[in-house]
Amino acid sequence: MAEPPRRPRTLNDARTEAEAAFKQATKKVAEAPPKSQAIPGIREQVTLRIDQDVLEYFQEGGPGWQDRINEALRKAAGK
Repeated sequence: MAEPPRRPRTLNDARTEAEAAFKQATKKVAEAPPKSQAIPGIREQVTLRIDQDVLEYFQEGGPGWQDRINEALRKAAGK
């Protein structure tokens, strides 16, 4: 038995199929990555912009100026 001739694809058919495939592929909601817990005593490197006079104030005491800034920030945060 002969099959009926297939009708040629049109742009609308291709678009409809592509949209259906995209919807199917994007249905699943991605899970958020688990939050990592802070480990006490471990420091994280960051970039911080502070005024030059504030930096000079903490650096006047010599080595350990980063620790002094950290302690001042900890005190300001109420910890």
